[in-house]
Amino acid sequence: MEKEIMTVSQVAEYLQLSEMSTYKLVQEGKIPAFKIGRHWRVKKEDITEFIEKLKRGERL
Repeated sequence: MEKEIMTVSQVAEYLQLSEMSTYKLVQEGKIPAFKIGRHWRVKKEDITEFIEKLKRGERL
């Protein structure tokens, strides 16, 4: 079963970005995310939408 909720580390690996770049995108609100305690989590469907926006040439 594929994970629905991903850590920033998993998102970085999925997008083939560094963890620092991914944290920056999350903290700037460019990738929708939420915190559980001190840890950021991202819904897989939000990553899919983020990719689609990039493909359409939308500004982040």
